[in-house]
Amino acid sequence: MAKDKNAPRYDKQGARRVMRKRDYLADLGGQLALGLMANLVGQLNYFYTDKVGLAVGSVGIVLAISKVIDAFTDVIAGNFIDHSKGGDHKYFRWILPQIIPAALIMVLMFTVPIQAGQIPGVIYALITNLVLSAGLYTFIATPFAAVMTVRSRSLSERGSIGLFRAVANYGAGMLISILTIPVTNMLGGTQSAWIKYGVVLGVLVFVLFAICCHNGRKAKFACDYEEEETEGAAEEEEEPVPFKEAMTMLLKNKYWVIILLFNLTTSVTSGIAASGSIYYCKWIFGNDNLVGIIGAAGMLATVVGFILSKPIIAGLGIKRTISIGLLGAAILAGIRCFIPTNFTVCVVTGLLGSFVQIPMMSLYGVLTSMTIDYNEWKYDKKLVAMSGGAIGFGSKVGNGLGAAILSAFLAIGAYDATLEVASTSMIYSIYGFSNYLPVVINLVMFVIFLKFDLEEKLPKMREEIAARRAGKTIEK
Repeated sequence: MAKDKNAPRYDKQGARRVMRKRDYLADLGGQLALGLMANLVGQLNYFYTDKVGLAVGSVGIVLAISKVIDAFTDVIAGNFIDHSKGGDHKYFRWILPQIIPAALIMVLMFTVPIQAGQIPGVIYALITNLVLSAGLYTFIATPFAAVMTVRSRSLSERGSIGLFRAVANYGAGMLISILTIPVTNMLGGTQSAWIKYGVVLGVLVFVLFAICCHNGRKAKFACDYEEEETEGAAEEEEEPVPFKEAMTMLLKNKYWVIILLFNLTTSVTSGIAASGSIYYCKWIFGNDNLVGIIGAAGMLATVVGFILSKPIIAGLGIKRTISIGLLGAAILAGIRCFIPTNFTVCVVTGLLGSFVQIPMMSLYGVLTSMTIDYNEWKYDKKLVAMSGGAIGFGSKVGNGLGAAILSAFLAIGAYDATLEVASTSMIYSIYGFSNYLPVVINLVMFVIFLKFDLEEKLPKMREEIAARRAGKTIEK
């Protein structure tokens, strides 16, 4: 007998499966667009210092200020969205108006008016960074992050969404790493070349977001099936929680704080790596085009990591997967500390580093949804958008700190982009942020994550939440 494709599907825990192949692909496209926006910002440090000629110290200050302001807008955006009407379908309504401006700002980032002088150039860089990160990216990324929690109640499907998003985000980083320097050099290596590159990326970002929003607005969410199964008795929309009260709840959720720190520290390392690899290739290996080879190795590791992530996570569990990822990244960075000038070692450790981190990074969304479930168990409030937006705070501050730390290392090393050969101080500053710092940061995060025991407690918490909901239904 042929299998009924329209028959309800359930996971091992009895949660209704709602995702189709096109849903995963459209969602992956949305994350890929977000990843292109975020990772392009990671290239700006090099663009500003070596292509436009802005002072190293000014660049660090610009990127740090923009990211810190940007971090607070995540919390504010989450609060706005949580207070808006529209139930679980409201999130794509927040994303849609941002996609055309997002495509335009991808081009404007590179039109720095350096001919007018350093101060106008720095001011322009700050404003465009704020518009991209604190404005457009925030009001796309915050509701997009919330979609994963409300789209499906199935932990299995949430895990698959998280895996696809991790691969898209990491893949975007690899694409930017592989293509940016070789393509812009092929186009002439000037500011004009970077502007043309921004045009292509802007068009791609617009198309990906448009497909994602079109699919998301038409797709069925878990709440739609629940409404059908209960004959119209849909889950009530959560009553908005005042901002101060919501922040107090989140800060008392130790698991949310751990994930906040997790995002913060991992974002510092990724923020540094985004621009740091270009400096490493240019000054240590003598050719900035080599960054494409390192990026290609990372892309290969991403594909393999994607294939193996689900069985790895299933076999190790969430906590051990993350612990191994953090320790692995620290050990591989440690190897480069002892062999810093060997290109093959750099490529191999980069490849393996990408591989051990893919399963870990695919869990970002799952970890966030777990803290949201804990909010509901402890406070009877999910705080969906604000939880995701506030955790985004850690990512934004981390990227800002990463840019500031990288610029500080360069400044301490007396960085001079006009030199033919790097000075000794420049070389050791590059070793510092590329090799030594990742060892320290990953080991610190490993120790912090030892306190994360929500994975074991959550099944019982969900049973209590379900019983609480059932009790409310009976009372009505």
